[in-house]
Amino acid sequence: MKFKQTLTSALVVTAVFAMGAASAQTIRIGNQGDALSMDPHSLNESLQLSVTGNVYEPLVGRDKNLNLVPALASSWKQTSPSVWRFELRKNVKFHDGTPFTADDVLFSFARAAGDGSDMRSYTNDVKEVRKDGDHVVEIETKAPFPILPDVISLLYIMSKKWAEENQATRPVDRRKGVENAASFRANGTGPFRLRERQPNVKTSFVRNGNYWGKIEGNVINVEYTPIGNDATRVAALLSGQVDVIEPVPLQDVARINASGKSKVMQGPELRTIFLGMDQKRDELLYSSVKGKNPFKDKRVRQAFYQAIDINGIQRTVMRGAANPTALMVGPGINGFDAAMNKRLPYDTEAAKKLLAEAGYPNGFEVGMNCPNDRYVNDGAICQAVAANLARAGVKVNLQAETKGTYFPKILKRDTSFYLLGWTPGTYDSHNALNALMRCVDDKGSGQFNLGSYCNPKVDELTLQIQSETDKTKRDAMIKEAFKLHADDIGHLPLHQQALAWGVASNVELVQLADNFMPFRYMSVK
Repeated sequence: MKFKQTLTSALVVTAVFAMGAASAQTIRIGNQGDALSMDPHSLNESLQLSVTGNVYEPLVGRDKNLNLVPALASSWKQTSPSVWRFELRKNVKFHDGTPFTADDVLFSFARAAGDGSDMRSYTNDVKEVRKDGDHVVEIETKAPFPILPDVISLLYIMSKKWAEENQATRPVDRRKGVENAASFRANGTGPFRLRERQPNVKTSFVRNGNYWGKIEGNVINVEYTPIGNDATRVAALLSGQVDVIEPVPLQDVARINASGKSKVMQGPELRTIFLGMDQKRDELLYSSVKGKNPFKDKRVRQAFYQAIDINGIQRTVMRGAANPTALMVGPGINGFDAAMNKRLPYDTEAAKKLLAEAGYPNGFEVGMNCPNDRYVNDGAICQAVAANLARAGVKVNLQAETKGTYFPKILKRDTSFYLLGWTPGTYDSHNALNALMRCVDDKGSGQFNLGSYCNPKVDELTLQIQSETDKTKRDAMIKEAFKLHADDIGHLPLHQQALAWGVASNVELVQLADNFMPFRYMSVK
């Protein structure tokens, strides 16, 4: 899959600021949040997958331009419309020395598809995974699936032997708070090993000296520290206590660039920030409305949409570092159609009228869940949305909290109204349709459709899009599915946020449009 050049050009910052020789091959990263687990199947969140992706690997990976490249599979081919054959690398070892074989692939796919896994939307259309000897795997899908290699590029392979020996055969279930050895320990095949895990304090990694592939950077040690407070994170960068921070508070970009010691790397991100609403329950869990669910009424959903001043949020909350959107995917994602990207107008009076027509002339109260340490200015976005809705007569009871408690709550669908961000892991519109807009089932379809929006025609189109190889026909189907979803007001899309990393002047790294941070490309000069 080729990727739009404007979004995949790697942004590289080269060093001029000297550093002590003793720490010349150590990178210290300060992020606003932590990976919630070292289990690669426990949370389908880009920060967690970015961190664990330095330790674990998929069959098919991505290069600096986000194009597909061989990883644990040295090659692959489609042997029939619904069967893919993967030749596995030989002489690859897990970090504990155990040889990598086809058994590990079969085990990992079954684990990712099982109870507690947050990766089931990547496996829900897989019929069977079977081996042909120790180094060949065939994946059969329920229907023709030409984008399967793209779909599994974030499904990381674990050691069957290690998982069994450490009672970690099932994923860590973030919804239930269940932990196991894979929460705190890791045994992958990747370029870095997990050295020490202190949740919410510090996680340390060390270069894998026996890695099968090439490690381009010179970094030996990586120290990853969550620093939730914006001012503290910036101060740590400017004082030299850390070498990289993410994200940079938008108000501090100019100050960091003027420091002479650090620079801000900025670029477009593929993530779309949106709001979801519970459209399934007959009565909302958190609302003043009793006996019915106002979000089942399209007029209410549209009222919420038109009450949101997205340009005001772009201007004041995001300081211009966001692109308002009407779609659940943005530029750079296959199937994105700029001609469709036209939002309904911001109109408070129209929102009030729609609410009155729906039977809520005085509005109503509703609870809203929001993280405050996951996306750029996420807490402030939710506060702005709440203020916008108040002008239309809706009182929002906002609960903003750390992602460590936020994600387990909303993943249980214990929410009425919520904010979420999504980067399609396949860089294709099918991913968003399958995970966010498809009717929910127990196999992984609609796994992150947390408000249970459902339109059978969208489901039908999603399956057709999955199998269609003719690009013109496929794009037309994607357009039709997105139009149905937009007409339904299935979600409330807000914007695509921009990337902003703070990097010490003596550090060289690669910034990718999916906001992943591969340690293998990092160097200290």
